[in-house]
Amino acid sequence: MPAPTRKVLGRLSLPERTFVADALRTETVGGVLLLAAAVTALVWANVPALHDSYESVSHFHFGPEALGLHLSIEHWAADGLLAVFFFVAGIELKRELVAGDLKDPRAAALPVAAALCGMAVPALVYTLTNLTGGGSLSGWAVPTATDIAFALAVLAVIGTWLPSALRAFLLTLAVVDDLCAILIIAVFFTADIDLAALGGAFLGLAVFWLLLRKGVRGWYVYVPLALVIWALMYNSGVHATVAGVAMGLMLRCTRRDDEEQSPGERIEHLVRPLSAGLAVPLFALFSAGVSVSGGALGDVFTRPETLGVVLGLVLGKALGIFGGTWLTARFTRASLSDDLAWADVFAVATLAGIGFTVSLLIGELAFDGDASTTDEVKAAVLVGSLIAATLATVLLKLRNAKYRTLYDTEERDEDLDGIPDVYEQDDPAYHLRMAAIHERKAAEHRRIAELKAAERRAEVTGGAGEDDDRRA
Repeated sequence: MPAPTRKVLGRLSLPERTFVADALRTETVGGVLLLAAAVTALVWANVPALHDSYESVSHFHFGPEALGLHLSIEHWAADGLLAVFFFVAGIELKRELVAGDLKDPRAAALPVAAALCGMAVPALVYTLTNLTGGGSLSGWAVPTATDIAFALAVLAVIGTWLPSALRAFLLTLAVVDDLCAILIIAVFFTADIDLAALGGAFLGLAVFWLLLRKGVRGWYVYVPLALVIWALMYNSGVHATVAGVAMGLMLRCTRRDDEEQSPGERIEHLVRPLSAGLAVPLFALFSAGVSVSGGALGDVFTRPETLGVVLGLVLGKALGIFGGTWLTARFTRASLSDDLAWADVFAVATLAGIGFTVSLLIGELAFDGDASTTDEVKAAVLVGSLIAATLATVLLKLRNAKYRTLYDTEERDEDLDGIPDVYEQDDPAYHLRMAAIHERKAAEHRRIAELKAAERRAEVTGGAGEDDDRRA
């Protein structure tokens, strides 16, 4: 018997749709704060009267020097606060893979393939641009990242009626994208490794894992341990955000019989607002403050390094993600959901070109020691992300009418039991409830019809009597 055809980006299960909706609400607020922080940084850094104060605050150092943690505020934001962001990303990926719809390897293959293609093609576009133009290949990884918060914030504003399956697709591929970005940072942007500190970090992670498996509870145990692991990872030479991802992946994300939420879900619910509302916006505030002038913006399209970043984000991301999704549907038994068109997938793939947060981080690491090029690459990230957001806005607006129809279908709940009707089509009790509802409606319509017929007969009878009187 042939295997059934699987739908690409088909309707999510109800628990998964609920999770995605909750995640989107928080990330949307975080995206708005992120945008506000980025605009504030640009104004603060480019107004002549304020520029010096921005530099002073960004480069103000504090922290215990004896522990190797006497860092600037900009450094604390990039290495410390972003570890919180990647901790949440690690939990999210773990939950998707062990408890979400992606626990099915066939379903997981789609966003994973899309994310990998969405990183490989931008890197290739950057490399070809710089080989042709004689630029530096150091920034090949800059356009490979997708910013979850920014992309979802744009999606919330302009793609109000987007089907939940496409929203989940963007959310999941962005999480996989972030994990791969961290691996890139760990492998390609780690120069000198302190094996003693790295060993201590791994020992701390082992203790963290053991405490979780033993069921030990209490923030006063895990928070100090997490800080020690982070500090050791930082001093090892490996980017400290790797510690956040590692701890997130260790949390249990499956529920037991006596649990309403798994530990991973519970901790993610607590930490996600801190990540989206504080950690990422503060990183943006101290990373996006680049000097932007008319000449600098013009240079973005003339230097191979910056042009490669822009083309990688705008073209590479869209073509990579769309191509990865199409190839999955083309060479497997999967087919696109009947509710969607490939234009919908391309619009979301274009939106993934917003590479703000992690792209800025990789740009700093790729051109470390070259402040001028670092600022130019940051400007290129801003320009590329803005172009991608603008193109996605146009494409999503063109599809919004269709999205509205799909949204209404997904949300319809005629039997008023709190569960959308599309999830109850195989439940006999649902059809019995609907039959009772329609019978009540039919009875009401029959009653109204009989009443109207009686009124009409009365009018006809009364009218006939008056005519007879006049003729007499």
